[in-house]
Amino acid sequence: MATVVAPEGGRVDSAAAPLRSRRRRTDEREPRNWVGGAAGWLWLVIVVVPLYWIVITSFKTRANYFATNPLAPPSSPTMENYRFVLEQDFARYFVNSVIVTLGAVVPAVAVSFMAAYAIVRAGEGRFLRTTNSMFLLGLAIPLQAVIIPIYLIIIRLQLYDTLLAIILPSIAFAIPLSVLVLSNFIRDVPRELFESMRMDGATEWTMLWRLALPLTRPALVTVGIYQGLTVWNNFLLPLILIQSPEQRPLPLALWAFQGQYGINVPAIAASVVLTALPIVILYAVGRRQLLSGLTAGFGK
Repeated sequence: MATVVAPEGGRVDSAAAPLRSRRRRTDEREPRNWVGGAAGWLWLVIVVVPLYWIVITSFKTRANYFATNPLAPPSSPTMENYRFVLEQDFARYFVNSVIVTLGAVVPAVAVSFMAAYAIVRAGEGRFLRTTNSMFLLGLAIPLQAVIIPIYLIIIRLQLYDTLLAIILPSIAFAIPLSVLVLSNFIRDVPRELFESMRMDGATEWTMLWRLALPLTRPALVTVGIYQGLTVWNNFLLPLILIQSPEQRPLPLALWAFQGQYGINVPAIAASVVLTALPIVILYAVGRRQLLSGLTAGFGK
């Protein structure tokens, strides 16, 4: 039996030890959320099984796919499906998607960052308040509701069947949400830092790039990845505004490829893997910054 020796002149609280043990037993008796855990595992299976099926199917031959269990791994993996997809001008479609994504995300994030800084630092002006309200209004307008006006504007600008016809509307729809997220981050930067730099003679432009930019870098990465994913997977704009096969981005090319080679399921699975692979790599590279931006946003 353990003996507790009190220090000289001290007093031992006899109720402290039983209270701690009682709390420990209470914590151990807390019921586990079996329903939530089972739902989580069920959702994981629902998400993982289709991805697993697409990956293993892309390494099967057509005969092997129809002769074996769809969920069974390939007995003799082959890269023939990937070679076949790459021979169908996949590189051209990939370059088109990269041009559209970078051409839309980089200007949208840059403009949104400067607009958010202006709204936060000089938000008392009537013009900036109106501009902020217009940005918030843009969040309530879905792309499907304005696709016909966008089509007519692109025709009048003589940009139909060009990559610029996809880039310009993508920038417009990426700005409202980006401004909202970035303005919240810039608003949490202590005003004392701005005042300190102003006393040192820094201009607003200097404070924008040397103070606000480093402190909001996680938010910029988060917005960039989110908007890049949105633009990369955009299907409606290319479907309406692109006609020539050589101008197709990957989502539209994948849709046309499926219509042309619908019976070749392994080749379609390989094209899906190649289309999603750049986004997976982008997430793997920017995952830490993305999670940092999301957790910082929830913590503020």
